Amino acid sequence: MKIHFIAIGGSAMHNLALALQQKGYTITGSDDVIYEPSKSRLEKAGICPPEFGWFPDKISTDLDAVILGMHAKPNNPELAKAQELGIKIYSYPEFIFEQSKYKTRVVIGGSHGKTTITSMILHVLHYHDREVDYMVGAQLEGFDTMVKLTEENDFIVLEGDEYLSSPIDRRPKFHLYQPNIALLSGIAWDHINVFPTYENYVEQFKIFVDSIVEGGSINYNEEDPEVVKVVEASENQIRKIPYNTPEFTVEDGTTYLETPEGEMPIEVFGRHNLNNLAGAKWICQHMGVDEDDFFEAIATFKGASKRLDKLAEKENSVIYKDFAHAPSKVKATLTAVREQYPDRKVIACLELHTYSSLSATFLKEYKNTLDNADEAVVFFSPEAVKIKQLESVTASQIEEAFQREDLKVFTNPEEFQEFVFGLNLKNSALLLMSSGNYGGLNFEKVKELI
Repeated sequence: MKIHFIAIGGSAMHNLALALQQKGYTITGSDDVIYEPSKSRLEKAGICPPEFGWFPDKISTDLDAVILGMHAKPNNPELAKAQELGIKIYSYPEFIFEQSKYKTRVVIGGSHGKTTITSMILHVLHYHDREVDYMVGAQLEGFDTMVKLTEENDFIVLEGDEYLSSPIDRRPKFHLYQPNIALLSGIAWDHINVFPTYENYVEQFKIFVDSIVEGGSINYNEEDPEVVKVVEASENQIRKIPYNTPEFTVEDGTTYLETPEGEMPIEVFGRHNLNNLAGAKWICQHMGVDEDDFFEAIATFKGASKRLDKLAEKENSVIYKDFAHAPSKVKATLTAVREQYPDRKVIACLELHTYSSLSATFLKEYKNTLDNADEAVVFFSPEAVKIKQLESVTASQIEEAFQREDLKVFTNPEEFQEFVFGLNLKNSALLLMSSGNYGGLNFEKVKELI
């Protein structure tokens, strides 16, 4: 098949392009900008566009299909040409479903935890040499691409993102997969630019549960009241199986998981990650991995990319970087560090970087999320607020939202960096939470703090 990608440079899109090339498809693509590591990976495969921009002459009736990325605009000239020629146009999730409609589809959904749970499942299967197709949003150790599509594998494991499918298909991605086996980890309002009310956001998860194939199953986090409400209210004829956080202890910075064979040290930590682990165990068991084999494999799981990534550690000092930005993720990540290092000073630095986090109306969702830190810092760029065309946010609004009188708020990158590099991290844990880089913070230099 000949497939053309409009907006090939995206994180998910370029992985799909590489996976299809490995499957023997002929791949072309366009984009107006491609960042690393996508650019180098596409160049290595020989499918990076020779020049940036949109070129309608790349679209011809020789193509079997076009895959349209979320980054493209609805009036994209290549899209217009494909529509004019009547070429089949797929969104990313539509194409994934098309490739997996005769497989057993395992879909991991939830506002938080889905990348980690999907990564845990794939780690366990990889450890035991069990071949499956997959799509996950984080780069994993031992995996070349984060999409794999074959003709022969029976299972496909999919991270079920609730964000939109494409510029011309406003359905959330996870509505299109029709799972046979599903998991729902948690519901906490996010993506307010698309789902302006909490009720509207929750509705997407109701649709997801109802989309599970009749006779299928869902494992759900029974510690999340909204998840319980959504799953139990569904009239879909499926098996509903709850899970909860297993027993664990923390000693000298190591987390021990209670198993039928006794305590087992694990690499990941935090109540939210142990809860994720319980969900992953259920899914692996549905896929034929017994409990003992699961525990053996999960003991070696070091975490998903960008999740509690340990930058540096020495004696009684440690520095972590985490992708956390949504309120529920910030609170869970900080709580995990607090529990792991109860006798250390915990310094938490959060960058408000996403559309939701910089919205004045959404800020109140961050109330008390930084309470577990001994020292709490928030950084945001007024320039980013302007670029996102949001109403301006003030430092006092942020202080009020977090409900913490001693909160330090920085809006100037140089001043924030001065603060960071002036820290004394003796007997401390520094947690840097952001999906950005604090206006240009040098993380290699941060490592030298200890």
